[in-house]
Amino acid sequence: MTLYFHDYYDGPNATMVALTGIPGKAWIFDNFGTTYVADDRITQKPDKNSPEIARGQGIYVTSSLDGANSHILISIVFTSNQYNGSTLEIHGRSLQAADVREVSVVGGTGEFKFARGIAKFETLNVDTSTFYALVQCNLTVLHY
Repeated sequence: MTLYFHDYYDGPNATMVALTGIPGKAWIFDNFGTTYVADDRITQKPDKNSPEIARGQGIYVTSSLDGANSHILISIVFTSNQYNGSTLEIHGRSLQAADVREVSVVGGTGEFKFARGIAKFETLNVDTSTFYALVQCNLTVLHY
């Protein structure tokens, strides 16, 4: 399954915001301790005007002293069609500078009960003028 996260990381319509960080240091992705919360739209196509099929809700924490890794906890909460109400739970280390970041699928609910697998994230586009990032997520999941 391929999904697209539409992430607004600043501005009035932000879907990802910094919650906390180390006092006296900038709260940015590559500073140890910076913690973000997200609630991104997810679509089946990369076009940001595509219909929403899910939400990407979770927490990202820059978890290595050098700022290279984050620890992510994301729930993909399906909001339409046959998977409506089902979730996939993604949890683990993400190498922030990698072109493709692999993170474990550790569970799920509804149609994805007992899910296990891998989520591969790839940032396709970043528009700094609108604070928008498009992230492709390729999921390979086994479930009951």
